[in-house]
Amino acid sequence: MLYALLYPLGDTFIGFNVFRYLTFRTGLAIATAFFISLVVGPWMISKLRALQVRQSIREEGPEHHKVKAGTPTMGGILIVSSFVLTTLLWADLENPYIWTVLLTTLGFAAIGLIDDLLIVRRQRNLGLTVRQKLFLQVLVGLAAGLMARAAATPAPHAGALAVPFLKDVLLPLGILYLPFVMVVLLGSSNAVNLTDGLDGLAVGAVAIAAATYTVFVYVAGHARIAEYLRIVPVSEAGEVAIFTGAMVGAAVGFLWFNCHPAQVFMGDVGSLALGGGIGIVAVVAKQELLLVLVGGLFVLEELSVIIQVLSYKLRGTRVFRMAPLHHHFELLGWTETQVVVRFWIIAVVFALAGLSTLKLR
Repeated sequence: MLYALLYPLGDTFIGFNVFRYLTFRTGLAIATAFFISLVVGPWMISKLRALQVRQSIREEGPEHHKVKAGTPTMGGILIVSSFVLTTLLWADLENPYIWTVLLTTLGFAAIGLIDDLLIVRRQRNLGLTVRQKLFLQVLVGLAAGLMARAAATPAPHAGALAVPFLKDVLLPLGILYLPFVMVVLLGSSNAVNLTDGLDGLAVGAVAIAAATYTVFVYVAGHARIAEYLRIVPVSEAGEVAIFTGAMVGAAVGFLWFNCHPAQVFMGDVGSLALGGGIGIVAVVAKQELLLVLVGGLFVLEELSVIIQVLSYKLRGTRVFRMAPLHHHFELLGWTETQVVVRFWIIAVVFALAGLSTLKLR
């Protein structure tokens, strides 16, 4: 909205030309989303507390987590509203990729909102069933695939998969493209959801991943840089850097209230939306496979749950003291702050490894 108002002024007043630079608007998006989160946060926390929107703790979780019962939840509404509003302010709303990432993220946020409301209403950690949640995620994932493909058409990369480390290699997926996008989004949204178990852990790791994909999507949308680095150029995709930048700002702003001891939790409305948002950005940037590396921390968390479940069902034994992985290290004696900070360091290492692939072609 502000972009549409300020962009034409560059023809009359030279100082307004800065609003035509994507990097400048991305910086504004980070600052705006952070400011909104910081200012609105106290009001929203008090509102959630007044409405008795309280966190329900897993009965099988670590014993010392029981003190967190009663902490306001559904703070993800603050995160999502902050970066969605910021994107609407600073992005070019005629860009189809912007609506692709926004609608996909809001779709996953809606699923998380329903789940959170059911949990709050029942006062137990029982929201949507696994089948119900999976069904809704599949629907949103398929719709996101359709939007992503339509936004990219008629580019040669539409419906194709770029392979990291191999320059100019595009694998046409054909009818498998929509299921592939769906799997990417389900994996990323659920991985972030599983990681959201300690104060500040998930939102800090999301900020790191979003910052990394800000670079990827900017590079993909810049024809000259993309050609130099030999990655798939995605015309107009650079505008999505506004979205990822806003996500970084909103996540860091929320971390102000979510750091240990947390004043508010994001809930599924936040974790599913953030995971889905990162996933669809990876699809737009044609860096879907690199999401496994950039989001390596989330992958480890998700794998720990899969391994734990399979091991218990097939062998009757547990590999970890508790899954997801962060609980395992808690039970080994690490403090919550130690787990969070050390996992953030791991997330940074994975992100840097992902960025390094830009030159490994």
